[in-house]
Amino acid sequence: MPERRRHRAAQQLALLLALALLAPGCVGRGKLREALEERDRLGDEVSLARQRIEMLETSNAGLNEERIRLLSDLEDMRIERGGLEAEVSELRGTYDSLVSDLQAEVTAGRVQIDQLRKGLRLKLDQSVLFSAGSASLGKAGRRVISLVADRLNEITHHVVVEGHTDNVPIRGSLARRYPTNWELAGARAASVVRLLAQRGVAAERLRAVSFAHTRPVASNESPRNRARNRRIEIRLQPAEAGR
Repeated sequence: MPERRRHRAAQQLALLLALALLAPGCVGRGKLREALEERDRLGDEVSLARQRIEMLETSNAGLNEERIRLLSDLEDMRIERGGLEAEVSELRGTYDSLVSDLQAEVTAGRVQIDQLRKGLRLKLDQSVLFSAGSASLGKAGRRVISLVADRLNEITHHVVVEGHTDNVPIRGSLARRYPTNWELAGARAASVVRLLAQRGVAAERLRAVSFAHTRPVASNESPRNRARNRRIEIRLQPAEAGR
């Protein structure tokens, strides 16, 4: 090791200095000065070497801690990935079943089913579920929501039912019951949640939310686009995501 060689050289210099002091006639002052300088130089190198060793030991300890942390993070990611793969596999079956159950509505474009990174989203046009200005599910709407409920009973995800409207204010006699689109969208979401619960979906998994006109999927400048904005969205979220 370099440090051992330096230490050996320092011992040799010390011996030389001792001999010089005992026999000043044998060693000149120039040699003595050179020996002293060499001793000091070697001493400085030994000190620097020790500092370097301490720095390396500290750095190595830090690298070990970082390595342990990275291994822990890697294991957490592996576990999370495994959970996501299992969840995606489960939801894939639910997605396929819903598409099959609601094939006529999906084909007609009145129902849209999307598989998200975490969960599923169903977009259902108002025309599938409700009559104009009504928050009561019609016969066709009850059939669709009942089919959805049967599939929801096969999984454990939370279910968020969102009510959406266009931006046209409520007018006429309807305004006495639903003063604004907030009340109408909320009442429609609540009707869907009520039927899901009646079909066996646990109430603790359900939530009704009104977004009224605040989240349009199209411009409200045409009747066709306004019809697209009048909808119910059902979102399935992992149980651990909370409520």
